[in-house]
Amino acid sequence: MDGYGTVLALRDGQLQEYQTTAVSCLKGFAARQTSPGVYTTPDNAVLTVRTGHDRDRATLAIDGAAGHRKLKRTPALPDDCTRPAPSGPLASFDVFWHSFAENYPFFAAKGIDWDAMRTRYRAKVHPDTTRDELFAVFRDMVTPLYDAHVAVGDGDKYFAQVRPGTEIPTEELDEKVKKYIVRRDLAKAHNLQNFANGRITYADLPGGRGYLRISGFDGYAAEGAPYSAEQAVLDEALDTVLTSQRAKRLKGLIIDLRINGGGSDPLGIRIAERLTDSPYVAYRKRARNDPADPTKYTRPEPIRVTPAQAPHYTGPIAVLTGGSTVSAGETFTQSLIDRPEGRVVRIGQPTQGVFSDIMGRVLPNGMGAVLPNEQFLTRTGDTFDGPGIPPHLKEPVFTEEEFAKKRDSAFDRALNVLR
Repeated sequence: MDGYGTVLALRDGQLQEYQTTAVSCLKGFAARQTSPGVYTTPDNAVLTVRTGHDRDRATLAIDGAAGHRKLKRTPALPDDCTRPAPSGPLASFDVFWHSFAENYPFFAAKGIDWDAMRTRYRAKVHPDTTRDELFAVFRDMVTPLYDAHVAVGDGDKYFAQVRPGTEIPTEELDEKVKKYIVRRDLAKAHNLQNFANGRITYADLPGGRGYLRISGFDGYAAEGAPYSAEQAVLDEALDTVLTSQRAKRLKGLIIDLRINGGGSDPLGIRIAERLTDSPYVAYRKRARNDPADPTKYTRPEPIRVTPAQAPHYTGPIAVLTGGSTVSAGETFTQSLIDRPEGRVVRIGQPTQGVFSDIMGRVLPNGMGAVLPNEQFLTRTGDTFDGPGIPPHLKEPVFTEEEFAKKRDSAFDRALNVLR
């Protein structure tokens, strides 16, 4: 695979992932062939491998992920994939360190010397290091990254963190905020409706404006359902909300992403396709692809927004964001920046600052790690990784003072902007 530190073996109706570094090759996920070129994992993730005229090259598409990954045929597995896997705490440390050294794109931007991290922490690891001690070493190594797409796991133990000064969008926070909004902001609204297991809320506001709240881009269908089921639920919700009549009469639309835990980027693109009459590029996506050179990437792939064959709303939009707007919530926000109709104003606080799909890495001792290796580029070639997408208009977002004084400054500002 071009980037992603991955080799795929496809034979006898099976797909096997191998996760590679300079010092290792370990088995990852497996999938079975369910139709020509299509493979399905035990948890219903669908992968499609397509070959063109050149039989030595192919592309991989993963349902629920934007873009494609390029594949090149190789005559055999790398030698490391045919040898016994390394073992012991030092081997797990080395695979962990190399996984980040060869794939993580943001060390320079975050001012982190990963080589120095290796020197400092490898000295703490020895053949008798316990799993708890090794977990603590990994945790301490990734803490300075302050990257919500970086995590370390071992059984029930899990460590991840958000950018300082922000809060992870938990179910409890989402429920608390949703009740507050319904009670405070939507008291005079009508046609209040919930969709997608409560992940999507719509209401008509006084003055001909609409309010659309999205708390995530997954969890729409039954647990374990494939991406196609998630997409079907979203389409049904959009067809109910953006009827031809409503799309014409709305004078403004508030899209509330302030508590949004992310999910599938293509679902955000699908919403953007109902908010424009003209095709455009939402963002360009690339992956780090040279283990020795952190400045080398795959060729950026444009992720396009194509107007849906359904009613569109093309009027002014106010997007509410905050530090708990994460991942797919951010890529959706980014997909509206170059909306041809314009008139999209962001209100609130900067988003979390994590955009990439995450790579899952298996360590020799059975522990695991996840990390990003992609960038989502703006039209000018920049990224918002780290600081997040800034608002045009800053307002406090669900602070203790806002709750205590029964205020929602970002929502009120949006009403004024759309007046």
